[in-house]
Amino acid sequence: MTREPVQIATIVSRPFQENTYIAWLPGHTDCLVVDPGLEPDLILGFLGEQDLTPAAILNTHGHTDHIAGNGAMKRRWPECPLVIGENETAKLSDPRLNLSADYGAGVISPPADATVRDGEIYRTAGFDLLVREIPGHSSGHVVFIWQSGAPQVVFGGDVLFAGSVGRTDEKVGGSFPELARGIREKLFTLPDDAIVLPGHGPATTIGDEKRSNPFVGEAS
Repeated sequence: MTREPVQIATIVSRPFQENTYIAWLPGHTDCLVVDPGLEPDLILGFLGEQDLTPAAILNTHGHTDHIAGNGAMKRRWPECPLVIGENETAKLSDPRLNLSADYGAGVISPPADATVRDGEIYRTAGFDLLVREIPGHSSGHVVFIWQSGAPQVVFGGDVLFAGSVGRTDEKVGGSFPELARGIREKLFTLPDDAIVLPGHGPATTIGDEKRSNPFVGEAS
């Protein structure tokens, strides 16, 4: 298996402190943009400073804080594919489902150019990304796992956080049993040193969360 270094920048958008990730490989000027948030000018500014061009806009799920920057990205790069899980597309165009209506925002994203499903490999910008669907926080939530790196990297959205998990209350239509099962079956089977880049808060590792996460770890 090829082991390549990777560059990853984190851009944090207010008011929800949502993490957008920009990832690229050495020698590449094309990149991934994962979950462009509510301050897209920060993302566009960084891409311009680094002379990077998005090869794909990846949405882990369709909640407003993770999709609000899609429109700005597509206006700047209309040919760049917008990618989301096949069971999550309805949230892009429905402010009630993407929760923006609750804040009086009415966010509507451009439609998906491509959808992905559990077990698929999505290839772009030199990355081979394993797609895993893990519902429970959002009905069609997916994570993107880069397995060619050392360590592996999980672009995890709002599934697993450092010391926590995504909310599963009625407002988001969540299910804790579904979320916990997906984490244990599809993430906790990864190597302990795999890095989880969550939608909010600091990075963590699979090993740390297996050992100490109070919701889904060994003690739970």
